[in-house]
Amino acid sequence: MLRWVPEGSLELRLAEIGEHYGRYRLHLPEAERAMARSLERYGQLSPLVVCRREDRYELIDGFKRLGAARALAGWLYLSARLLEADERTAKAAIYGLNRAGGRTRELEEAWIIQALVREDGLSQVEVAELLGRHKSWVCRRLALIERLGTEAREELRVGLLSPTAARQMVRLPEGNQGEVLEVMRREALSGAELAGMVDLLLACPGREQQAYVLAQPREALSQAKGFIPSTRDPRLSETGNQVGKRLGVLLDLLARMEVWLAHRGRTGLTPEDRVVLSPRFQRLAREAGSVAALSRDLVGELERP
Repeated sequence: MLRWVPEGSLELRLAEIGEHYGRYRLHLPEAERAMARSLERYGQLSPLVVCRREDRYELIDGFKRLGAARALAGWLYLSARLLEADERTAKAAIYGLNRAGGRTRELEEAWIIQALVREDGLSQVEVAELLGRHKSWVCRRLALIERLGTEAREELRVGLLSPTAARQMVRLPEGNQGEVLEVMRREALSGAELAGMVDLLLACPGREQQAYVLAQPREALSQAKGFIPSTRDPRLSETGNQVGKRLGVLLDLLARMEVWLAHRGRTGLTPEDRVVLSPRFQRLAREAGSVAALSRDLVGELERP
């Protein structure tokens, strides 16, 4: 049961609000940008939730709102509600408030559980009682985060590694995770490609085969599917082969761009890069939409008897 301080709504300066508990939330730059647009258009629709830690207010719920407000010019204050909470109940509140809003994420839950067990000294049974879940659920979440290597865990925390990719990483021994992270960055693998590569690595009988998969992941995946890419498909006409080749190149490039847009984001772009690249991305958005619509029309035509 949450215990609210009966002081009504607080108006807090952004500089007064700490983010000690931000380490239990995923950093999602695109979600913060969407929140910034919402703040500009509608203002603050719901208050933050904070608790007192010594002489500072610490944020429990509303990390995207706070990040968005700090990124916008002119935002100095946000309204908040004050919650009575010690360390344990603050972590439980992070879980409960987000669960109630349907926004919990498996890895965020795992971070909270790990903190309750490793930092606060609770048993898994006590954590289960505190969060209102079964002990087996707590055990699975704890195993998920503790199988993730240090490098992957840090990239996940700052938004450089997606939760989907992290779930694939934990299938591997920690010693292999750094190698796979390097391949992901080098090859800009899509989510499906990463899952396939992890499958291959787990099935490899020895280090030599693993080295091949890590050096040539797409070629290894192609071979595993039963074919080696060739310049010409004998099943197709000359025109069909030309179209098929273009499709292969386009799908490969789209997968790489999707990974960059979704997971690497814009952090590496300088202001000058943004000016030059903006019209090109505008063109990509227009033409990709047009190609998608025409492709759907063609698929409908091809599927008609």
